[in-house]
Order: sequence, then C-alpha cells, then structure tokens
Amino acid sequence: MLVAFSVAPSGGEAPDASVHDAVAAAVKVVRDSGLPNHTDAMFTTIEGEWDEVFDVVKRATDAVGAFGTRVSLVLKADIRPGRTGELAGKVDRLEAAIAAQAKSL
Repeated sequence: MLVAFSVAPSGGEAPDASVHDAVAAAVKVVRDSGLPNHTDAMFTTIEGEWDEVFDVVKRATDAVGAFGTRVSLVLKADIRPGRTGELAGKVDRLEAAIAAQAKSL
C-alpha cells in the first residue's frame, strides 16, 4: 500500500514559529523506517504493508506531538494487495502516458 500523509503541530508555545522542525522530526522517523518513501512540499508518501506503514505514521505523528499541544494529520491511502514498487511505478506509468500522448499530437 501507499500512504501519503501530512502531519503538523498546533497549539505550541510560539505561535509565529515555523513547523519545519516538527516536520523534520516526522520525516526522520519515516526515513529511519527503511520503507520506500518520498517527501515533497505537501506530503510524505510511504510504501509497505498495512501494519508497518501505519506504525511509521503513528510514530511520525508522535514525534510531531512534541512540538505542540495538538497535531493535525491528513492521509490518503492506495491499498493494492500484492503490488510493490508503486511509489515509482505509478509515476513511471504516468510519464509514459504523457510521452505517448505527446507523440500522437
């Protein structure tokens, strides 16, 4: 499965503080997990089995909790049993479709 998630603290001591330190703590948990992952400007996507992915999401959320009194978590899951390599595979298929369409113009 693929899970894209975004986690951020709120209710911290310094209302003008950036959330980058909290997000960095979450991304470190993801990267240390050893599971395939990708972080962009909005989400971190992680690939693996249900239990291992959600364990990492929980630990990343807990890490962010140290930076505020509340945590906001948004996630989206693509559950496809038996599939692996989809973190890159989905993008590869998209790029191939775009290239094929460009050739047909």
